Amino acid sequence: MTDRYAVFGHPVAHSKSPQIHAAFGRQEGISLDYRSIDLAPDAFLAGLEAFASEGGVGANVTSPHKEAAFSVCTTLTARARRAGSVNTLLRKGDRWHGDTTDGIGLVRDLTDRHSLDLRGRRVLLLGAGGSARSVAPALLDAGITELVVVNRTPERADELIDAMGEPGRALSRYWDDLRDLGDFELILNATSAGRDRDAEFKLPLSLVNSMTTAVDLNYGEAAIAFLAWARAAQCRNTVDGLGMLVEQAAESFLQWHAVRPQTDEVYQQLRAGADAFAGQD
Repeated sequence: MTDRYAVFGHPVAHSKSPQIHAAFGRQEGISLDYRSIDLAPDAFLAGLEAFASEGGVGANVTSPHKEAAFSVCTTLTARARRAGSVNTLLRKGDRWHGDTTDGIGLVRDLTDRHSLDLRGRRVLLLGAGGSARSVAPALLDAGITELVVVNRTPERADELIDAMGEPGRALSRYWDDLRDLGDFELILNATSAGRDRDAEFKLPLSLVNSMTTAVDLNYGEAAIAFLAWARAAQCRNTVDGLGMLVEQAAESFLQWHAVRPQTDEVYQQLRAGADAFAGQD
């Protein structure tokens, strides 16, 4: 009987996760049923339990459900507990075990695929929701000098920083203070603002220096607005979230199947498709 897996989100029809996991399964000779399930926030918990009752054994969780997924887990990895956010669920008996693989996926993509050295870097993180919480611990563990979190709701940024437990390196600031924060070697967008087709990022150019890399944790159309600002601001490098998506998926696959698949070929196939899409009218 084929094991059932899914990615939960809202919206989620755009997700490449079913395609990625199908490719990983073929690569490793593992038969699996992986689908996308769109649930509004108020339907997530019931939908997740229905999935489990129908034989679901593992799931990925994307926006806006990562913090809700954290709340349903009986056991958690240390990094998920620190982040307060879960994107990978594994069924153990009648309970859920939770992990967050976004952070390690992001760091692996930036350091291995894009050859970026994160050590000693000053980092600006825009947003304080589930996606931001999931990558913040891994960035600190990668050796960055300072993490500054800015969110339109300051209390959320404060909560994220408090959870990190590193007051000397992790700081929260107000959105209105962006012009006064100085410059950063790495700027990450973990907001969902770019999902609005008419979105336009207006960030101070003073945030950018000659070494700045701009990263959007989103990919596809949702990353266009922020990366357009980054190119206009002459950031040295611009990176979308496609590589992180593939790398975090590989970490989830490892937990479910006890083998880590190769990611480069899958990433290149997706990138070719994304570039072809971007070139269409």
